[in-house]
Amino acid sequence: MEIYLVRHTTPNVEKGICYGQSDLGITDSFHSEIEQIHQQIPIQKIAKVYSSPLQRCKLLAKTFSEEITFDDRLKELNFGDWELLPWDAINSKELNPWMQDFVNVRVTNGESYVMLQERALDFFFSLNHISTEKSIIVSHAGVMRSIISHIQNIDLKNSFKIKLEYGHVVTIKTTKDQFKITSGLNVS
Repeated sequence: MEIYLVRHTTPNVEKGICYGQSDLGITDSFHSEIEQIHQQIPIQKIAKVYSSPLQRCKLLAKTFSEEITFDDRLKELNFGDWELLPWDAINSKELNPWMQDFVNVRVTNGESYVMLQERALDFFFSLNHISTEKSIIVSHAGVMRSIISHIQNIDLKNSFKIKLEYGHVVTIKTTKDQFKITSGLNVS
């Protein structure tokens, strides 16, 4: 199987705002961003498209196919009570423990990074990896980093070294028990 992991295009949100599962729209750069994404993927050979149901992913997924499998396991980290708050407005008594261990500490009424990885990998391993099909997964940076971290044996605490811009495409070739990233990996 060949999988194209695709990060959504630029969301319509002010800088400095905490967002994860908030259903944000997209910016005016959407059409130019999708052109660049489509140049990296052999769209005519794609068998299946999977996507986070959030609109910033859904709109991009629809540019590949009208037949899309939406899956909640592909959503970004649930920031719970922090959703859509400016980062500097979040109570430091809650924020500081999370910042010191964002992998394991759960956001109030949200989730931890480990929880996100568990659901992302649950989705990823539910795919038929011995298939010869080419598939697209449109998702978010957190989901992509958690999958890539697993494949590359990178600790989650170091996963932010994996650089993923909006519209970033990472290609993974899979077999029953082997996973190889063949393009798009940028670790600093």
